[in-house]
Amino acid sequence: MTGAGSEGMAMNGFPTRAPVELEDRPREQQWLVDTLWGEQAVGIVGGEPKCGKSILAMDLAVAVAAGVPCLRHFAPARPGPVLMFAAEDAGHLVRKRLYAIARAAGARFETLDIAVIDVPRLRLDDPDDRSRLQQTVQRIAPRLVLLDPLVRLHGVDENAVADIAPILGFLRDIQRRFETAVLLVHHARKSGATRPGQALRGSSELHAWGDSNLYLRRRDRQTLMTVEHRAARGLDDIEIELIEEDGDEPCFRLRQPPPAGTAPRPETPERRILKALAEAEAPLSQRQIRERAATRHKTVGAILRKLVSQGRIRRDAKGRYSLLESQPEKAAPAANGSRPNDARFPVPPVHA
Repeated sequence: MTGAGSEGMAMNGFPTRAPVELEDRPREQQWLVDTLWGEQAVGIVGGEPKCGKSILAMDLAVAVAAGVPCLRHFAPARPGPVLMFAAEDAGHLVRKRLYAIARAAGARFETLDIAVIDVPRLRLDDPDDRSRLQQTVQRIAPRLVLLDPLVRLHGVDENAVADIAPILGFLRDIQRRFETAVLLVHHARKSGATRPGQALRGSSELHAWGDSNLYLRRRDRQTLMTVEHRAARGLDDIEIELIEEDGDEPCFRLRQPPPAGTAPRPETPERRILKALAEAEAPLSQRQIRERAATRHKTVGAILRKLVSQGRIRRDAKGRYSLLESQPEKAAPAANGSRPNDARFPVPPVHA
């Protein structure tokens, strides 16, 4: 179509840009907290009940507000104000937790740039509360909005896309309109057979919504953190632990911090497969490995064949796979008839 009609349609349509005209953002401006949370990202800190989700979320908040590394390792790129609402915790408990984290991080508690919303109730499905939240975000101009937990912030059916999607859309609008990151704390079901994000309670929209997601899960006495991003590679599972000092509230730290100046290694399909086997209580079929490692069937098959040939895993008569015993004298012969050597074929650790 040409002529005046098409010109009028163009004038009334959406504005557009050529690719070369789009913003070019350097790497250091892509992160709110380096490799953990994206700049202006929406997402979820998720996990089973009582695994420390709120503590981890507050650690991120202190990092952004005070310009100190989250978990004493992940540096914030652009510190600034934080706005938070803790629906389940009384004010005195929020204060104690933030104080303990600030002390562990070497930040000054008295000057933390965190604004705590001081109301007993905030509902994201209530038009009046939405309006008040928008006004508060506009006034505070936070770099991060932390809302904890999602289940206490609405009265809708989390399993219904039609109910939960408007809430997530509203929070995405907050992110775009005010150029801030948004973090929701949310519960996950107890499940060892799926990717962490797929275990989040409610609609799959919750997993799909996040730009940056952190998941906590416990394995015996270990707490593992999984890092997932939409536009960047995730990180390999990181082992963290709760510590208490001088009667303070507990806070997290890396269990075995990496050397200074290094970042946790990114995930690879091989490492995910090895972790799935390491965490399994019994040998796994190729299908079970594919589901737990969230890896394509063809890729899983190729990696399993390679690991068997290297003597790092074994395949039993039923076609199930398991790691070789850690002690060489207990290990079965490798495919080439030689015995595997743990020093030569180490299983990658689950921490960073």
